[in-house]
Amino acid sequence: MDSVTTAAPISPLRQRMQHDMMMRGLGPHTQKDYIRHVRRLAAFLDRPPDTASEEDLRRFQVHQHEAGASVPTINGTVSALRFFFGVTLRRRDLARSLVAMRRPYKAPEVLSVEEAARLLEAAPGIKYKAALGVAYGAGLRVSEVAHLKIDDIDSERMLLRVEQGKGQRDRNAMLSPHLLELLRMWWREGKRRGVMFPHGWLFPGRSYTDPISTRQLHRAVQEAAEAAGIRKRVGPHTLRHSFATHLLEQDVDIRIIQVLLGHAKLDTTAIYTKVSTRTIQAVASPLDRIIALMDDQERTASPPG
Repeated sequence: MDSVTTAAPISPLRQRMQHDMMMRGLGPHTQKDYIRHVRRLAAFLDRPPDTASEEDLRRFQVHQHEAGASVPTINGTVSALRFFFGVTLRRRDLARSLVAMRRPYKAPEVLSVEEAARLLEAAPGIKYKAALGVAYGAGLRVSEVAHLKIDDIDSERMLLRVEQGKGQRDRNAMLSPHLLELLRMWWREGKRRGVMFPHGWLFPGRSYTDPISTRQLHRAVQEAAEAAGIRKRVGPHTLRHSFATHLLEQDVDIRIIQVLLGHAKLDTTAIYTKVSTRTIQAVASPLDRIIALMDDQERTASPPG
């Protein structure tokens, strides 16, 4: 007799938290992460998470540090538990007791224009050249590249439609003539291979019904960087960083770059002023001004020849 397996029932507490997240518009990935972090707390306590005390949360955070958890993991846990205790349980006293870590600032790795050209040229095939071309030519995040559909290309208005990007926001990205031609080359090749379908994914995965995975795009960038002899640590997001930095070096207004990147805050876009070599080179050193002043004084003090 065949056995029938049923999914474990969802507890009322978890269901309440899921409803709270849904009503506040949290994305599916965020919801999944928040549930996972709360389950880790419950496993540490070996009892339901809503029974935790302030001392329990302190012990849990100490445990994370001693276990060598990364800064993003710790801060992700803090965000999840602050939501759980502050919103679902309405225990803001416990939510306030959680301590986030300050993430050390690291300037984003950026390719030169010449390196970006070499990397795209070394991409493993037209499909990946087109996908990486979108990451660099339009500044899209890797997940946004992966989830583009054929209908998202607006060749009349020269725009790429990004649906439900980070923060559940839709936006338009730029579509340059060269990028459009690259995408048309891939479309023709994809049609020849039989993997392009009306209203389907622009970059299908191993099955045409699924989009390409972000892992495949990461692997393609690393293969291309190795083939191009680029020794920097690069990934798809490096192309997005390079897009923003190169626009800034072309004197594009930073507010326009903010819109193209889909940043909610200008402060996020401003990090590229720290890596733009042209921005740094355009600033006059105070030492140069002093030397110039001293030279002027010396010329003034010297008798005429």
